[in-house]
Amino acid sequence: MKRSTIRLLVVLATLSVIGISITQVYWFKQAFNTEADRFNRDVSTALFNVANQFFEISNTAIPANNPIRQLSTNYYVVMINNEIDANLLEYLLKTEFEKRNLIADFEYGIYDCNNEKMVYGSYVAMNNKGKHAPEPGALPKWENQSYYFGVQFPDKASIITNRMGVWIFSSAVLLVVILFFGYALFIILKQKRLSEIQKDFINNMTHEFKTPISTIALSTEVLKNPNITTQPERLLNYATIIQNENQRLKKQVERVLQMASLDKEEIALKREKLDIHEVINDALKGVAVNLEERHGMVTTRLSATNTKITGDRLHIINVFYNLLDNAIKYSKNAPQIKILTYNKKDIIYIEITDSGIGMTSDQQKKVFDKFYRVPTGNLHDVKGFGLGLNYVQLVIKAHKGAIELESKPEKGSTFKLCLHNA
Repeated sequence: MKRSTIRLLVVLATLSVIGISITQVYWFKQAFNTEADRFNRDVSTALFNVANQFFEISNTAIPANNPIRQLSTNYYVVMINNEIDANLLEYLLKTEFEKRNLIADFEYGIYDCNNEKMVYGSYVAMNNKGKHAPEPGALPKWENQSYYFGVQFPDKASIITNRMGVWIFSSAVLLVVILFFGYALFIILKQKRLSEIQKDFINNMTHEFKTPISTIALSTEVLKNPNITTQPERLLNYATIIQNENQRLKKQVERVLQMASLDKEEIALKREKLDIHEVINDALKGVAVNLEERHGMVTTRLSATNTKITGDRLHIINVFYNLLDNAIKYSKNAPQIKILTYNKKDIIYIEITDSGIGMTSDQQKKVFDKFYRVPTGNLHDVKGFGLGLNYVQLVIKAHKGAIELESKPEKGSTFKLCLHNA
């Protein structure tokens, strides 16, 4: 599938998810408002019935105006104009609320307008967990009235939400679907990227293998000439070419196999005591020819006093070989490499600094990923599979160490290794 097609699908899918989410939020808000209106109607009806019962008990005429006022979203007051018995009021309120399935905690208070004071107040827990009185002065004065009571629902929003079971369930299901869709989209994009990286890896590997194979084939054609035996120097030269290219192929195959075994955590480290300075010097010998061809130079300041570690010599030397080889390959001019070692407590630090093309912050985040290769710009002769630094990181982690990278474009890179002393 083309990259442009995938981008279009991602954009359309994102817009669809956003549209569905906005629609769900809108209908949820509408449902909440509907439930709030229903709650207000139920409360008003219950309070109206309570007021009527008080009017009947006191043989008072029912007022022409509505005795109920809603002062805020969760605060209601009811005018009675006669003394109110608190116990009777609480009983009637609970009875009327239960009839309408208003199983919610509430506060109520009785206010004497003549004396301008609240004469009684209480908190009613419908689950009978307890009660406490509201703060004095919680009820305002009601002009031209003598007695009224007020009712407040402290948790009105949660009460309404609890009554929206279907909407909450549907919203939760939609959220799960969106999260699953997002995760699936992330996996698809990740697999697409991995597929592209693997495709590049196969192309690189084919090129890396094709060159020595072609060289070996050409050399064998020359060796098949019967007259070659009369030219021993030429015979030795082509035999050496075949041997070198065969070793090159062997190293490439071993590197790929090593990466496969490390990825599956099947590698068995042959631990022994190593002198890190000796290992560094051996790695320098391994890259000496390449360094000489590029007219490069290595400056060392091996200041560490405790240089002993416990590790696998083959893999540790390969770590330094990979880092030095990269420092040479990714330098536009003659490579300038600095190697520094020092101790802090029981840890030995090794810093390898090069004068290469450097990396951006985004490239630094990916450089240890398998198959990733830093774009080389005008350096078209840089070869490899994109496995070296991933291998380096895996080996260092297998030795319970750490690796850090500092780099800036066109200003080189510094790899800092931390390994525990033996």
